[in-house]
Amino acid sequence: MNMDFAEKLQNYRKQKGMSQENLAEAIGVSRQAVSKWESGQSYPETEKMIALCELFQVSMDHLVRGEPAEQREQLPLEPNWLAATRYRYHYEYKSKATWFGVPLLHINVGRGIYVAKGIVAIGNISIGVLSLGIIALGGLCLGVLALGLISLAAIALALILALGGFAAGFIAAGGAAVGVLASGGLAVGVYSIGGMAIASRIAIGGYASGHIAIGDAVSGAYSLTIPNGDFTGVQADQVRDLIHQEYPKMWNPLVEWMASIFR
Repeated sequence: MNMDFAEKLQNYRKQKGMSQENLAEAIGVSRQAVSKWESGQSYPETEKMIALCELFQVSMDHLVRGEPAEQREQLPLEPNWLAATRYRYHYEYKSKATWFGVPLLHINVGRGIYVAKGIVAIGNISIGVLSLGIIALGGLCLGVLALGLISLAAIALALILALGGFAAGFIAAGGAAVGVLASGGLAVGVYSIGGMAIASRIAIGGYASGHIAIGDAVSGAYSLTIPNGDFTGVQADQVRDLIHQEYPKMWNPLVEWMASIFR
């Protein structure tokens, strides 16, 4: 290990007014890694070495091999938070406060695959009661792909409520929705409302297929046709009566929700 590098690293860090923790955050490593570099126990990988050279405005030959420093235009020192923003490849924060051993907040983001696990989890992949990430798993989940009790995402899968481009859950709403209660451009479920609604019981939509089908084009044992998609031509009472006729024990709030579409 070239101790000259270790000494230079420590000197340049201090000239910048940065602590080991500041420097670690700026280039996306742990404080322990910086400590080992400065004590000569280990050496940065190429990517991190380049980041150090850019941060300190010196050549790699100078920093590593001991070549004289090139004369460069001296730039104003950046605030620590700005340097961290420019060179950060990875950021992680884990709160000291925990609940049954799980951090209350865990943030783990960067270039690559980083997993955050906490009551509140924010990461490329997040797992928590409240999860935000590209892939989010847990209770309330927001992301590109979300799987939880309640999910909001481009692709949302949920046990209770799913909202997204594609949504699947007990209650699902989205471009394409699959659920017990489904609402969307394409809705498939037990009770469905959408541009194209397919249901085992009640379907309402432009095209509706179900035991009870209400729509412009309908297919079902019992149907109400709505010419030209003009829903004002059907009375809410007609819908209630038809539903009660076929499903007399159906939960009344659900009946009212489906009837509320009509006058």
